[in-house]
Amino acid sequence: MKKILILIITISFFAVLSKATATINEYDEIAKSDKVGVTIYAKKLNGLYIDFKIDFQGSILSKPYWINTTSPTWSPEIIYEDISQDGKKELVIILTKDIGTGVLQREVHVFQTQPRKSGKTQSLIPVEVPVDEPLAILLKNVKTELTPNKASINIGDKKYRVDIKPLGIQPGHLFDEIYFGNLINFEIENNQLVAKLGGQISPVGGYIGDIQITYIFKDKMYQVKSVEFIPHE
Repeated sequence: MKKILILIITISFFAVLSKATATINEYDEIAKSDKVGVTIYAKKLNGLYIDFKIDFQGSILSKPYWINTTSPTWSPEIIYEDISQDGKKELVIILTKDIGTGVLQREVHVFQTQPRKSGKTQSLIPVEVPVDEPLAILLKNVKTELTPNKASINIGDKKYRVDIKPLGIQPGHLFDEIYFGNLINFEIENNQLVAKLGGQISPVGGYIGDIQITYIFKDKMYQVKSVEFIPHE
């Protein structure tokens, strides 16, 4: 009876494993980090990757609503660093949702790893942590004004002025206000999560610099630590 029970458990294990492998095999492998032990899979539809599967050191995570361009230049970026300053590394995945002339829209997802024990085997399971939306942070903290001669950015007590005359943009080609929705990027700098939102004053040739948001892990989420403007040189 004991031998039969062991046989049933073994068959069940391999059946589940085969099913998981078959499911992954239906997807395209779009990003991989052997160093971290992470492989990202997705399905291709109309120029986008959708319906993501993340293999993190053998644990499979489903993210059906993620999207990423199919351009090989902008494959999902995998980072494994301690960005919460707690001595434990976080899994950071940066997606690129849209690219084009004057457009780069990226999205960040941060996972903490938690141990899970199954019998004598212990593994790490990634659990996603909320990140404050950079555009929401910008709207709460940044005031701007645009005239035919200058762009003004006010962040708290800090005031930034950019002379836009050297750009040679005709007043009729200027936006009504500085626009920050087309250029959204995420980076890890000095073990900190940073968002950079490019300011544009015109559809073409109107980039003036970045609002840079540095995040801090607080109250179980990543929220704003500092906001500053970095002028375009």
